[in-house]
Amino acid sequence: MFEEASEVFENMFKSSFPLTFIVFLPAVLILVSPLPAEAAHEFTVYRMQQYDLQGQPYGTRNAILNTEARTVEAEVLSRRCVIMRLVDFSYEKYQKALRQSAGAVVIVLPQNMSTMPQDIVQQFMELEPELLATETIVPVYFALEDDELLSIYKQTHTSSSSQGSASAAEVLLHTATANGFQMVTSGAQSKAVSDWAITSLEGRLTGEGGEDLPTIVLVAHYDSFGVAPWLSYGADSNGSGVSVLLELARLFSRLYNYKRTRAGYNLLFFVSGGGKFNYQGTKRWLEDNLDHTDSSLLQDNVAFVLCLDTLGSGDSLHLHVSKPPKEGSPQHALLRELETVVSAQSSDLKFSMVHKKINLADDTLAWEHERFGIRRLPAFTLSHLESHRAALRSSIMDVRPHVELKKLSRNTKIIAEALARVIYNLTEKGAPADLQIFTDQMQVQEDQLSSLVDWLTAQPRAAQLVDKDSSVVSTLEYHLGRYLKDVKKHYVKADKRDPEFVFYDQLKQTMNAYRVKPAIFDLLLAVCIAAYLGVLYLAVQHFGVLYSVLRRAAQPKSKQH
Repeated sequence: MFEEASEVFENMFKSSFPLTFIVFLPAVLILVSPLPAEAAHEFTVYRMQQYDLQGQPYGTRNAILNTEARTVEAEVLSRRCVIMRLVDFSYEKYQKALRQSAGAVVIVLPQNMSTMPQDIVQQFMELEPELLATETIVPVYFALEDDELLSIYKQTHTSSSSQGSASAAEVLLHTATANGFQMVTSGAQSKAVSDWAITSLEGRLTGEGGEDLPTIVLVAHYDSFGVAPWLSYGADSNGSGVSVLLELARLFSRLYNYKRTRAGYNLLFFVSGGGKFNYQGTKRWLEDNLDHTDSSLLQDNVAFVLCLDTLGSGDSLHLHVSKPPKEGSPQHALLRELETVVSAQSSDLKFSMVHKKINLADDTLAWEHERFGIRRLPAFTLSHLESHRAALRSSIMDVRPHVELKKLSRNTKIIAEALARVIYNLTEKGAPADLQIFTDQMQVQEDQLSSLVDWLTAQPRAAQLVDKDSSVVSTLEYHLGRYLKDVKKHYVKADKRDPEFVFYDQLKQTMNAYRVKPAIFDLLLAVCIAAYLGVLYLAVQHFGVLYSVLRRAAQPKSKQH
């Protein structure tokens, strides 16, 4: 029976070689055909800044990503998506990925920034300007860490680390058996956003005593800035400044509600947009008021402009000036009253004046008051920061815990008391230095400040994300309208022929991490299948010989006598 079967199989496959593929190939294809790619994880990623300012490009110029994941420990990063965790991030590693022409960079951030060690936070804040200083064609994304993403990172890290320390055979085996991840973004290539409007708002309190009253202007920019727009919450810079301005509007509106407590100064409140882009909102507002209108408080007697910037923490206050105020001027009166209030009511607080001339050769202005100084309006910026180069002013690490409510409330009260002493001329009238106006029912409300800061830091406020219909703008308008008169909105659009600023889209996308086998796995699998088919073919072609050998091996050996 076995001899007959041997002849049948041998004749069938020897006479019809294609029949071999008809019998075996369908089975092989069924067994080894790849399954559809399975998405291991889907998560949101936030792209690095991309904008042009005064014709100079900044940030990443690409948004499309479809490449295999590696960590920076891998020997070869070319055309790979390099994943880094913030705790392991350094500028040298980032530059290594760019030098090797990586396909993309994804930086994984913790869900709660405030849990990071302070030295790591400070290091990254100082690196953010360097990341944006030069444009790159490599897409750079940020993602918030979760369990799945952390697992992907660990598997990729293990695979990447093994390549540099093992033998060639071990690397080949590990590469063939390891799981890889293909990182793919769902969005399109970024393009310039046309007709984007930056919104600013103003409101006023009118003083008592005639038409030619001097005007005090209080200014704070509301937009935030960081290496990734969708992660820029700007708690201290400048959520704190806006909160102080709105609280000052509430306090002085109560004084200006009654004719007998109305001062001989107009108070003009301005919440500017585009502050982080060289104060575009303030620039256009000044042009509209000084160049394109015949009736404006800015064209009349401006006593001084006080800009509020980064006031949410610290044990010092610095009055930044471009030109030291002359004695006897309203500007000098403010300086003197700030010194008086600080020494009498907050002796533990350090106060100083910082003089820095306007440098028009720089790409951007240092402080917002310089916009007014260029137009020859007396202006200051009040901040707890001693230098405009402080990393906190332009960082995604500037989150809610950076604002200390007690210190924000203290700074608000100091500014309110000093302004009140100026507009009511209390020092000249012999009022004691420790006189406090904002007490009891008129005191600074910490709950109000807290709710304002919480609201401002509940959403990113990057200029590219806050359009004229944004809830940020409408809520600011509501708060100003509660306390001030003649609330107006002002819009800035870039010139189409020679734009001062250009924003780009695709700043937030969905990324998929697909679990895949590396290309070497497909090659080895093909070799194994070919070897299997070759052995099987030889066995069938020589089935008779194989059967004879197996039969002899299976027969019991006869005993010899």
